[in-house]
Amino acid sequence: MSDLTHVDPTGRARMVDVGAKPETARTASAEGFISMGAETLDAIASNTLSKGDVIATARIAGVMAAKRTSDLIPLCHPIALTDAGVDIEADRTLSGIRVTAWASTQGRTGVEMEALTAVSVALLTIYDMAKAIDRGMQISGVRLTEKRGGTRGDWKRD
Repeated sequence: MSDLTHVDPTGRARMVDVGAKPETARTASAEGFISMGAETLDAIASNTLSKGDVIATARIAGVMAAKRTSDLIPLCHPIALTDAGVDIEADRTLSGIRVTAWASTQGRTGVEMEALTAVSVALLTIYDMAKAIDRGMQISGVRLTEKRGGTRGDWKRD
């Protein structure tokens, strides 16, 4: 268990001490997808759902989620984000919507969880706002796509 960073020598969960790490520029990006019926995609794209503008609401929800990640994930450090954003794009060939998000900070720990949380909450917001017309929507493919900075260096999904 000593190789697990979030577990102490007795096996108990703990927050990692990052106090001795240097502050560096750190960024991360993530993506995810929600598939839906063509009618649902059309309603979202034309902004005709009774709950309002799905895309704008999901974008704001994702940014808000990135800022609150440490409140949601028990062992995450609170991070002062310097940037966070969400892009949302319809993909008619797959009958769905792709969400991408990014987060940045100048700090001692990375922002991967913030980017992943932003994507997840944006996708859940889309589901929530469109579920009245399509309960069969499916969220999939939530994953980290890139991270930069820190002691382990840069990483990019192939």
